[in-house]
Amino acid sequence: MKIIKNSIIQGKHNKPIVIDVFYKETHQPKKVVVFCHGYKGFKDWGAWNLMAEAFANAGFFFIKFNFSHNGGTAENPIDFPDLEAFGNNNYSKELDDLESVLDWISSEEKYKIEADINAISLVGHSRGGGIVLLKANEDARVKKVVTLAAVSNFATRSTTIGDLEEWRKNGVKYVVNGRTKQKMPHYYQFYLDFKENEDRLNIENAVKKLEIPQFIIHGDNDTSISLDEGKIIHSWNVKSKFKIIKHADHVFNVSHPWKEKRLSKELTEVTQVAIEFLKE
Repeated sequence: MKIIKNSIIQGKHNKPIVIDVFYKETHQPKKVVVFCHGYKGFKDWGAWNLMAEAFANAGFFFIKFNFSHNGGTAENPIDFPDLEAFGNNNYSKELDDLESVLDWISSEEKYKIEADINAISLVGHSRGGGIVLLKANEDARVKKVVTLAAVSNFATRSTTIGDLEEWRKNGVKYVVNGRTKQKMPHYYQFYLDFKENEDRLNIENAVKKLEIPQFIIHGDNDTSISLDEGKIIHSWNVKSKFKIIKHADHVFNVSHPWKEKRLSKELTEVTQVAIEFLKE
């Protein structure tokens, strides 16, 4: 298997987008899968590398990347050395970053023989699930979309964390990262960007307009994003496929760092059903 880690592409926002690709070198075009991490996430979190290998072994050309403002850097793509970038992130930037990744694979000469750019699917976890649903609706290059424990509504998350007036007055609010203990800033621009782009960032509208195959996967033990959100997304598209993973939490029972040589039972199931769906 060919694994190329930490390639750099330039996006629209003056920060590098750090990319990994996983594939079997067959000199035959393979269906492309682009994976988007979630909030306080990164491409090397937990067992995402093992998941990437499983997709590559199943015959896909698998791409995962760090959003340009996720708080990682080109030198240190794991965790959050650049909190200033994290504070300046927003949904619009993440959509732009994903577009930059799609542009890159669509025009990257060295992968032309290995990647079938006419068969691109998106997979997103958590907040990344919301991002891939929006992008799938607005970019015709996307042929299928899979969400893992996805959010159903960006409005509630942009406006309900803490006191809005206080946020406006201070220009920043902080969220403590339970694992790294960092105080992670959110600048008020996040809210302003959401209000400015509210129509574009409406997940319900995007899902109702989807005309491509959609697969929703959610754990029944998710305490971060309720299973009800998965059910709501499913209700917006009667043609969508919906799978509940028994006894699975928000990250399908893996953690960071993940020292095991294999995926959790639950993430194995997620990966298998997603692969089946994307192969159909």
